[in-house]
Amino acid sequence: MRRHITGFSNPRVKHWRSLRDKKHRRRAGEFLVEGLRLLEDARESGRLPRELIMAEGRDPHPLVVQLEQAVAAAGGTILTTTPDILAKVTGKSNAQSVLGVFEEWETDLARLKPADAPLWLAAQDLRDPGNLGTMLRTCDAVGAGGLILVGDCADPFSAEAVRASMGACFTVGLARANWEEFLGWTRAGGAQLVAASLRDAVPYRGAPYAAPCVILVGNESRGLPDVYEAECDLRVTMPMRGRADSLNAAVAGAVLAYEVLASLENATPAK
Repeated sequence: MRRHITGFSNPRVKHWRSLRDKKHRRRAGEFLVEGLRLLEDARESGRLPRELIMAEGRDPHPLVVQLEQAVAAAGGTILTTTPDILAKVTGKSNAQSVLGVFEEWETDLARLKPADAPLWLAAQDLRDPGNLGTMLRTCDAVGAGGLILVGDCADPFSAEAVRASMGACFTVGLARANWEEFLGWTRAGGAQLVAASLRDAVPYRGAPYAAPCVILVGNESRGLPDVYEAECDLRVTMPMRGRADSLNAAVAGAVLAYEVLASLENATPAK
């Protein structure tokens, strides 16, 4: 099905604009993805938008044609509109020429099992969507089982988080849980819970990591609560050689992830 929309007051335009707000995204169970690269990443991972919105008069591109065909074959809706309306929807004066409206997927922690992968990342009260997207990207890079959002984290389906993930939001396992659910999940699955800390910590290089390992990163400004740190099986410290007293939360998670990955690979006998 193909439709053309030209009016700013059209109900579909109002709906698309509302998806910039977390409350409306949760209510609708939908989110926006902007740009051909991200939409192509989604298609390659097996996810297609329920609505594909394209700017009229855009330059032809073979990937757009393939995307349009895939959406149509899946029963989705193809819409064209003006560049001005796309700019209004995205809040950008230089909006991309193609948008997708996706259905949010299930983020129940029970879907995932620690034994499914040797390495996982988790974030507690991570509020910056850019950091969240970066952690998803790190998960993809190190082959982690997924990212678990604990407590009051940023919305992983926000435009900022999706953009920062560079497409990893479509390929990485994602779950949301409260602290009790998360801790029970790690314990029931026999996972090792690891955090960067100064409390009874050992150097992060050469620490006794064990699979499945879950790296827990705390809030950007407050870090992990003391009671959460105390529950960790292993606490490690990373040296700060300069004046900074800590790393960015997402950066710390990436540094630890690669160290754990190297440790687990070295511990696995070569076949």
